[in-house]
Amino acid sequence: MKPLNCAIVDDDEIDRLTAVAQIRKYPELHLTDIFSSSIQALEKLNPQTIDLLFLDIDMPEISGLELRKKLTQIPACIFITSHAEHAVESFELDALDFIVKPIKSDRFAHSVSRITTYFEMREKAELFENTIGGDTIYIKDGHEQIKIKLHEILYLEALKDYTLLVTEQKRHCVLSSLGNLLKDDRFNSFVRTHKSYAVQKQYINKISANELILKDKRSVPLGRAYKEGIREIL
Repeated sequence: MKPLNCAIVDDDEIDRLTAVAQIRKYPELHLTDIFSSSIQALEKLNPQTIDLLFLDIDMPEISGLELRKKLTQIPACIFITSHAEHAVESFELDALDFIVKPIKSDRFAHSVSRITTYFEMREKAELFENTIGGDTIYIKDGHEQIKIKLHEILYLEALKDYTLLVTEQKRHCVLSSLGNLLKDDRFNSFVRTHKSYAVQKQYINKISANELILKDKRSVPLGRAYKEGIREIL
């Protein structure tokens, strides 16, 4: 995958410099533009040349949320803010991730992993196909059809308009949102644990404060709004 062209928009100089330092650690990210306000970005940014935005939310005159609405032609966006309460609204704008300041290296690394996976999946563009009955579905990978057993899927992870189907051996991607998959009766054994995750119930082994531990020791995030529902199911 070629390096992704990135732009930063943040009105705080220290936060801008921190984001710059993090981005420059990763050869898969190519920082092309840095702006200190949304107005400056709207005046000077060429959306056709940008793959990914890193946006502060709390900015004067035009917030990062409003700026994203004006730049929807840019494929992906990461919101970086001091206010965690903006998380829900940011995901409603199909944010790829949401980072709370101050930026920590391990948390930024997690975002980069989501970024690269998302763009790799966009290039691959696997399609979700009809089930052949019972526990089996097909997905399209290029010109090939791959058969997957539903009971082998550990969890689902949303990546904007795509969803990762994660098994013990491999991750597959389908061109369908997480919300649409969960409306399908074939996925009724999955329970939502987070805005971006759903887990197959029988694989949940342990609940901690902010995550679920699965039977194979993997962990997935547990959102505050989903905790009570998970406890009732278990």
